[in-house]
Amino acid sequence: MNNIGRQRLCHRLGYTFKDPGLFDLALTHRSFGAENNERLEFLGDSILNFVIGEWLFQRFSSAREGQLSRLRAQMVKGETLAEIAREFDLGPSLNLGEGELKSGGFRRESILADTVEAIIGAIYIDSGMAPARERVLAWYAERLDKLRLEGNRKDPKTELQELLQASKEPLPEYQVAEVTGEAHAQQFTVSCKISLLAEPTVASASSRRTAEKRAAAAALKKLAGKQ
Repeated sequence: MNNIGRQRLCHRLGYTFKDPGLFDLALTHRSFGAENNERLEFLGDSILNFVIGEWLFQRFSSAREGQLSRLRAQMVKGETLAEIAREFDLGPSLNLGEGELKSGGFRRESILADTVEAIIGAIYIDSGMAPARERVLAWYAERLDKLRLEGNRKDPKTELQELLQASKEPLPEYQVAEVTGEAHAQQFTVSCKISLLAEPTVASASSRRTAEKRAAAAALKKLAGKQ
């Protein structure tokens, strides 16, 4: 990225790096070479979770742990990070290998999300925690202002998936354990297996989808009981 392009992107981010090389590293995907942004992404992910968690803790003083975890998962999931990356028009500035360039990697949600985390990590290395926190909260300001403890509730399957994604855990596995009854009045029994619980949760309903939702809800309830 040339100096003009770097300056324009820094302006959109609201931060100018003292070490331009650190910024370039944050924009470098592993497909580009051995020197890439994976370590910065690891650091930025931790900082992002802390900053958003701290903000939620202070904002919603009466919220339970499970409520705070749900809201944080909504904020730090890959989809949200990719939206922020697109708002900055980050894609064209990425350093990608030839294969990723040809396959449109600069538009891929996972690459965009990882790069935002890497930039957060790079800001921390460049200037410390205060500027990193300030930039994260500025980028998230509009989204954070819209958060409410009630009214953001999603169906249990979505909520469980987002919670696991935010924790870097595998997605839930749903399996039909049993189908009983006549064709016009079937009863589905479904299990939900997740890495954070030793045993799968099981639920039944007159449709597979409803049974999956109930099994997911049971998993969320168990997770809340462990916290």
